[in-house]
Amino acid sequence: MMREDDTMEVEPLRGRLTDCMTSLPPTRQTPGRSPTGCLRHLSCALTLCISLTLALSAHAQLSLSTAVDLALRGNPRIQGAEADLAKARAQLSEARDAYIPSINAGMNLGDSWGYSTNPPTLFTVNGGSLVYSPSQSSYIRAARAGLDSAQLALDDMREAVAEDTALAFAALDHDQQRETAVRQQSSFATALVSIVQNRVDAGQDTAIELTQARLTAAQLRLASLRAADDTAVDREHLARLIGLSPAALSVDNNFPASPIPLDTTVDTTVHGYANAAVASAFANAKAKQEQALGDARFRFRPQVNLFAQYNYYATFSDSFAQLQKVYQANTGQTTLNSSEGAFGVQITLPIMDRSRSAKARESAADAAHAMHDAQNAQIAALDGQSRLRHSVTELQLQADVAGLQQQFAQQQLDIVQQQLQSGNPGGTQMTPKDEQNARIDEREKYLGVVDAGYQLRQAEIHLLRQTSELLPWLKSAASAAALPPTPAPQP
Repeated sequence: MMREDDTMEVEPLRGRLTDCMTSLPPTRQTPGRSPTGCLRHLSCALTLCISLTLALSAHAQLSLSTAVDLALRGNPRIQGAEADLAKARAQLSEARDAYIPSINAGMNLGDSWGYSTNPPTLFTVNGGSLVYSPSQSSYIRAARAGLDSAQLALDDMREAVAEDTALAFAALDHDQQRETAVRQQSSFATALVSIVQNRVDAGQDTAIELTQARLTAAQLRLASLRAADDTAVDREHLARLIGLSPAALSVDNNFPASPIPLDTTVDTTVHGYANAAVASAFANAKAKQEQALGDARFRFRPQVNLFAQYNYYATFSDSFAQLQKVYQANTGQTTLNSSEGAFGVQITLPIMDRSRSAKARESAADAAHAMHDAQNAQIAALDGQSRLRHSVTELQLQADVAGLQQQFAQQQLDIVQQQLQSGNPGGTQMTPKDEQNARIDEREKYLGVVDAGYQLRQAEIHLLRQTSELLPWLKSAASAAALPPTPAPQP
């Protein structure tokens, strides 16, 4: 329901547009005419455009799906989760790239004296790669599980941001409705004070009744001020979440109905887990288990590496000259080649390494701890879902009760107004004082409806968040709202 102050008066705009249009000349202005008329017409058109823009921007209302989309775009928590996902991708690439050869080039410039089997080099090129390692496959699986965990954590963070935004949206919607109702109550109480004052002057009411009316009016003015403060605070909170200015920000109350799965037999799990956060915890535990398995698989298991190296020696150094003399004496050849190369396969067989054994035990304990944490998170999430389902059922009944109470108060108000118009022969005669009291009571019951609906929405949002169904629900609601209405069948 759109608030009365959220509507835009059309007639003043039409009048202004009519004035501008009637002031235009019937034909196009010729170059010989004065430019004063053109400036006047241009000023009128600019005034109209600015008025329309300000009116539309001042009363622009935000839908829930739009608010969530804006919050998801630049939220720092989501950006942090995306950075963690990029890190997990890099870790998986790092584990896989161990089988890709690495190549390095360098130089060792300088001079040396005396005999040396390794004289200075002008440049050196070497490379190598892993060919086989019993632990590397486990490390790759661990990195892949870590990537899955980071992706699920990002999904859960998006759900968390959507939950915060939806709760802020619902709070602002609740505040707007409550502020309007309390303001109406305050106006009714002010009218009641005037009526009671007149009755006291006429000797029909006592001074204590006037004091009671004034107290009610003061209390409602205070409640109206508090309601306005709550609206301003929640509006600023929502504006910070979505990155917009809080000035004139308002939300519509077209809150889509949430299909809450109250039946526990309905499967709402994510990959067999309670929600995305729990699934991320189990994926993280799996990554740690694979890491521990890789750390443990090293004893009596060969590791094969490929290596290659090329050196070009500095022929001007004294060490190279001494090495060349030895070479000539031993081989009878006159020139020693300045280039040297080598390649081959290196096989390592670990037999005993106490440090790595201790590291393997540490990794195993860390993996066990992560698995227990994931299991505890699963239990806590399922318990929370069960409590929220029962709360939603109870809050739905409370909302029904509040609605019936407000309906009963409205019917009583209708009876009072009817008796004021037609009288009540043979019964108690209703007065304007009774009408204002009935109006205040009806608005009070309406506030109960607003509060009960808000509490129900909060519980539904929490439950959708706990089951990782909040974003899919928002997307389906936005898609349903964007669809054109189905035409009625022709008779």
